[in-house]
Amino acid sequence: MAANLYRPEVMKRLITRDLPPAHYTFKIESFSKIIKIFPGDKEPKYDSEVFEIDGYKWKLSFYPSGRKECDGDENISLYLVIEDTDSLPLGWEVNAMFKLFVLDQIGGEYLTIQDDNGRIRRFHAMKTEWGFAQFLPLTMFSDALNGYLLDDSCVFGAEVFVIKCTGKGERMSILSSPITGYCRWDIGRFSALYVESLSKEFRVGERKWELKLYPRAVSTDDGESYIKLFLSLSDWETPPPKGKLYAEYTLRVRDRRVDGEHVEVTDCNWFSTSTRGYEYPKFLSLRMLKDSSRSLLANDLLVIEAHIDIISVVKKF
Repeated sequence: MAANLYRPEVMKRLITRDLPPAHYTFKIESFSKIIKIFPGDKEPKYDSEVFEIDGYKWKLSFYPSGRKECDGDENISLYLVIEDTDSLPLGWEVNAMFKLFVLDQIGGEYLTIQDDNGRIRRFHAMKTEWGFAQFLPLTMFSDALNGYLLDDSCVFGAEVFVIKCTGKGERMSILSSPITGYCRWDIGRFSALYVESLSKEFRVGERKWELKLYPRAVSTDDGESYIKLFLSLSDWETPPPKGKLYAEYTLRVRDRRVDGEHVEVTDCNWFSTSTRGYEYPKFLSLRMLKDSSRSLLANDLLVIEAHIDIISVVKKF
């Protein structure tokens, strides 16, 4: 037996809105004649046409004088029913949130009725319908001042939102010991390099990485030329392309003097399919690079190092 879901405290939480029901609407004309067309020993009931939402078929069952077996006396009753269940697999169940509507034809607003707190209802072979035995008191529904029954016609509707579990998610873990990696990239004859250059791929953990260098990037801020350095993942197109990772890293241009003063930057970031890498447009000015008091470009050789510590890994499932 269906639960008696219409209670005074629920009615206080009912809302009205201008927007019509998104999924189905049906209008009843000559409402007063509906009861008369049913035999005296049969409870008046009208079933709407079947409509499809989210791959499932549904209908509305309307009881104009209330569903007596569910304590619906002196009310109108309205239910959402799942249909065509023979086509569903054995042991099927459908979880759904739904709203039922009645139109105030004077104010042009829809009174919306739903379970307390938007409760999710489970439809299955033993329970194919949910709704409200006490959808509205007949006195309230029949009062023309309320606009629900006007010129012997009324309008009802429904919205159904099926809750489907996709099984998709992600799992984030902080590694007890970081996965570490190192790369040294020697660029000879640097003074003759005018186009961008790409390092060989190097592996840290399950991923391949690469460095890209722009030898003469001119800053729009100060007009000075800089080495621009870019660190990125290089193999997101190869399986498995799932998840992301968080890494702390240091990029460095070596000063090859004993106790030399290296130029470096330390940073930490998330790397993913949408953000594969990070650039440092003012990593090292060419003016500093050529400073004779340092050995950043001894014998026209630029030495770049990358130290990477992977701290966290997020995997999708």
